[in-house]
Amino acid sequence: MSQLTPDRQDRPADDPIFALNAEATRRRGAGESIVNATLGTLMDDDGGLLVLETAARALHDVPRDEWAAYAPLAGLPAFQRAVIDDCFRGRDDLARCATACATAGGTGALRHAVVSFLRPGEAVLTTSFHWAPYRTICDEHGRRVDVFSMFDQAGGLDVGALERGLVQHLATQGRVLLILNDPCQNPCGYSMTGAEWRAVADVLARHASRGPITLLVDMAYYLYGSAKDSRTHLDVLRPLLGRIGLLFAWSASKSFTHYGLRVGAIVACEPDEVQRRSLQAAFTFACRGTWSNCNRGGQALVTQLLVDPALARGCDAEREAAKELLMGRVRAFNARAIPAGLRYPRYEGGFFVTVFCDDSDARARRMREAHGVFVVPQRDSLRVALCSVPERDVARVVEALAD
Repeated sequence: MSQLTPDRQDRPADDPIFALNAEATRRRGAGESIVNATLGTLMDDDGGLLVLETAARALHDVPRDEWAAYAPLAGLPAFQRAVIDDCFRGRDDLARCATACATAGGTGALRHAVVSFLRPGEAVLTTSFHWAPYRTICDEHGRRVDVFSMFDQAGGLDVGALERGLVQHLATQGRVLLILNDPCQNPCGYSMTGAEWRAVADVLARHASRGPITLLVDMAYYLYGSAKDSRTHLDVLRPLLGRIGLLFAWSASKSFTHYGLRVGAIVACEPDEVQRRSLQAAFTFACRGTWSNCNRGGQALVTQLLVDPALARGCDAEREAAKELLMGRVRAFNARAIPAGLRYPRYEGGFFVTVFCDDSDARARRMREAHGVFVVPQRDSLRVALCSVPERDVARVVEALAD
């Protein structure tokens, strides 16, 4: 007899992506020639983890007591201020009405949003292609995920489908939590255009008076897009301030290539001071009820990387070099994938690209068995983590995808 409750008895023990990565690692260790395009970590061309050296050195300068001591439940105040400044970068009107709470990576920010802005049984609204753990987070906390078709016939964001989903949620649950991952969306690599952001903002403004609407921007990859300014969408969202909820899931994992620190934050913009304090209290309470508090040493490190001019310049320069390495893979993929007839969204940067196909499980299996190329099967598509593929192996990946 199981002591687990019925809804917990059949939980999968491993994430499918980590399971595929383990198989790829095992086969490579046995001497096979393997290309592993599963995990979302940036690797160098020798197959090693690409780490910003400035961040790695600064980690050792954080005092012992900072690593050993508890942090405040909502995070170090200096960390909160640094994250807000980084999130809005010169947009003082947004920064002044923002509040931030430290979370266990960007995943923790998503978790806090789901439990704070949806009631049990209600659903998040997001794109049909999305990071799979959105569903895990919702399932774990008694919420659901509803999707709208991400792409229209022209290959752009289907804003009409978004609006229909939003209207339906207002009608059925009386509130909306919309999650958009931009730029460099996981799993597609797609970055919204300015026109698409304006169209989304128009939809949100049009329905703002009909019920509580909250937009959460998952900005995990915001420093890896092709645009010079990764925050221009904030200018489009500014007129919505006070009309809808504006949330941002901020993460240091990709920005500083220290994934295991689990340092992130949920940032909320609210011009009303009373409501802003209420948001901060809700987030702080949620922290106490989950992980209690986050990694103090990690917060101290990330704060220094953001506010110390020399450290910030070092990280920026090293990140640009890493980004150029990644962009070389993006260019190599586009140069080969289009002539090969692969179908995929506009891809201008980011860790991942999604290739549309039928019978994705069978195709991914054939790629593993016949080509030694590991990708992640999704519904009607394959996710390819070019972040972990050396440029010299991109042609092999495309060949396997086209087979």
